[in-house]
Amino acid sequence: MDKMKKIANLELKAPAKINLFLKILNKRDDGYHNIFSWFQAVSLYDRIVYDKTEDPGFNLQHDGPLSLPTDEKNLIIKTARLMFNTYDLEGGLNINLKKNIPISAGLGGGSSDSATTIYAIDRLYGLSLSNEKKQEIGQKIGSDVPFFFSSGQAEITGRGEIIKNISIPLDYSLILIKPKLSISTADSYSGLKMDLTISTESIKLFPYKDFREMISNLSEIENDFEQGHLKSFPILEEVKLALRNAGADFVRMSGSGPTIYGLFRNMPEGDGLKKIIRNDWQYFVLRPIILPAWER
Repeated sequence: MDKMKKIANLELKAPAKINLFLKILNKRDDGYHNIFSWFQAVSLYDRIVYDKTEDPGFNLQHDGPLSLPTDEKNLIIKTARLMFNTYDLEGGLNINLKKNIPISAGLGGGSSDSATTIYAIDRLYGLSLSNEKKQEIGQKIGSDVPFFFSSGQAEITGRGEIIKNISIPLDYSLILIKPKLSISTADSYSGLKMDLTISTESIKLFPYKDFREMISNLSEIENDFEQGHLKSFPILEEVKLALRNAGADFVRMSGSGPTIYGLFRNMPEGDGLKKIIRNDWQYFVLRPIILPAWER
């Protein structure tokens, strides 16, 4: 296959995701957990500009919270380092991140930034990597990274690396609400108090004809982190109630939290939503999307 034409800079969008459900099955020998989940990409994006430099090294600037690192602890830098070492690439990168996806929110922002960096370096250096190879690289960085090379609608199993594209309705809107609270994924897993099992026999999923059928079935399948977090963080129940009061057809926590989302067939009119949103809550009105979306 011919190498893609090398370019000097890229400005890309890194989308968020939600979990339509999330089952934690059992702990693996490698320390991770097997999961069973449906991921849906949504129209909330970090925006990242990549500029190639002749000088080696990576310089990351961002407008996010001060707690967001700019060194190897940031998945963008960790991913760039891995790819440069793997493919013996020369020079370096100046990277500017406009951080719109809340951190530690269960929305996959860091994983999406990593996947976007894999895509960017592939484009900038004309590597012509296959989708499968990009997913393989992503798996070395984090469990959720490979999803962002899917269709944007996927059944996720294993530790997150087994991805099966699915086709489910897109004719609805979402409201995401993140209260002033951060919950790390590691803390969420360590706090699980349940009998984990490898069985998924009780979970019956099939292609859905429409939105109503989809949410009717999804209502029977939980996010296994949610009940524990609702007990530990009462503010999450307030968020759920606010979304129900706004007319949400389906309300659930995404990932390991604390973001709560509502799915709406009909969005609230005018100021209807603002009346129930507290000033210290971040909220976003979104749509489900199909991937890839980096350069759209």
